[in-house]
Amino acid sequence: MTVPFRIEAPSLAQALRLIEETVRLAGGRTWLVGGSVRDLLLGRQPQDLDVEVTGLPLDRLETLLREHFTVQFVGKAFGVFKLGGLPIDVSIPSRLSSSHLSKDHLSLADMRNQADPAMDIDEALARRDFTINAMAWSPGTSELRDPFNGRADLAARVLRHASDRFAEDPVRVLRGMQLAARFELTPAPETVHLCRTLSQDGHPIERIWEEWKILLLEGIKPSLGLTFLRDSGWLRFYPELSALQGCPQDPTWHPEGDVWIHTLHCLDWFAGERTGHEADDLVVGLAILCHDFGKPLTTISDRGRVTSHGHEQQGEEPTRRFLERLTTQQRLIEDVIPLVLYHLRPRMLYEAQVSDSAIRKLARQVRRIDRLVRVARADHAGRPPKPFDGFPAGEWLLDRAKRLEVETQAPTPIVMGRHLLKLGITPGPEMGRLLDACYEAQLDGVFSTVEEGLAYVQSYLARPR
Repeated sequence: MTVPFRIEAPSLAQALRLIEETVRLAGGRTWLVGGSVRDLLLGRQPQDLDVEVTGLPLDRLETLLREHFTVQFVGKAFGVFKLGGLPIDVSIPSRLSSSHLSKDHLSLADMRNQADPAMDIDEALARRDFTINAMAWSPGTSELRDPFNGRADLAARVLRHASDRFAEDPVRVLRGMQLAARFELTPAPETVHLCRTLSQDGHPIERIWEEWKILLLEGIKPSLGLTFLRDSGWLRFYPELSALQGCPQDPTWHPEGDVWIHTLHCLDWFAGERTGHEADDLVVGLAILCHDFGKPLTTISDRGRVTSHGHEQQGEEPTRRFLERLTTQQRLIEDVIPLVLYHLRPRMLYEAQVSDSAIRKLARQVRRIDRLVRVARADHAGRPPKPFDGFPAGEWLLDRAKRLEVETQAPTPIVMGRHLLKLGITPGPEMGRLLDACYEAQLDGVFSTVEEGLAYVQSYLARPR
């Protein structure tokens, strides 16, 4: 069939036209493939383009591309030519086996050996993951190739694997997780059945992390992605999530059901309030995902009353284990854990109407009160049919934190090591203890200037030992 798509971004449209003309004059054919085609069918403009070229050897394609673009070969899970300064990947159909797909990196020699420029485009599409991504469009003729009825599945919002080749790369199950969340898809039963036979064991953590990251940053309904993961039997790789299923909650506070259901509601709420700041959204999204990991360890049912006292602190270790299986980014993990440990604190401080000192100390503990409030707000909202009241505790805490200038950072120490050096105090354990005492006094509001701080140091040193 012929479909007249239009790429609106001038830089992408011009580059695609140049690639198509260059390849056609050399005897090859250019196809736009994958998510680019899917997005165009949905009426969305793609932010990047995946291009597949048939009819030209790999070396010839590389030479042609270098005549017009800066080209970098990248072999990470698959091999592509990236065009410098443009979000465009160009590749040739390949017969890479599943053993190659599990590699961290591919060499150009691997690609030369496995590239098959004569492969029919429909056969190449059979090697893709899901039907909605297994379509190709020719920018030269406007021909749309859709051998697996991806267009119909997209219209029906169905997630279906393209062929049995799906099993060659089990990480595609996690891709299905984020696709279900991003496009609100219902998995086909046969796809769920196939996914249950696959395993993520032995696959690079970087690829696993990338799919989870997309789920949190782009998922419209993360609950659909996690439900797909559960139905596919993949919660066996995430025991911290699996333990949430069937973990009861007090129906007065949580009429929505168990901790698993609550977590899904919280994530969907978060998805509707993302800020678009990737670092913040990622930390907050992970904290919401993990915030109740301590409940299965602490929940007690006593004469019909369900409690989970101390679940915030008990959530630290399962959160750390879970995140360390997802990512090697230790700073990210350390940013998430305090939000799990203190996610109940906004409501507690609000109810107690605490002093400025308590808020400063909270800022020291979590570093980002603004992120903490987002986690607590999602926790508060994820309890339907309980009505959402706007979470006044969060607004109160943010207002107080802003006035104290600790909304987005811990209080900066006023008395520093250099000040103590000028007083003749030598570096060592005693200086460290003195700096800690000064910081605690600052948080308690004892002083607010350097001069007042130095006076506090003098009085501290004058105390009897």
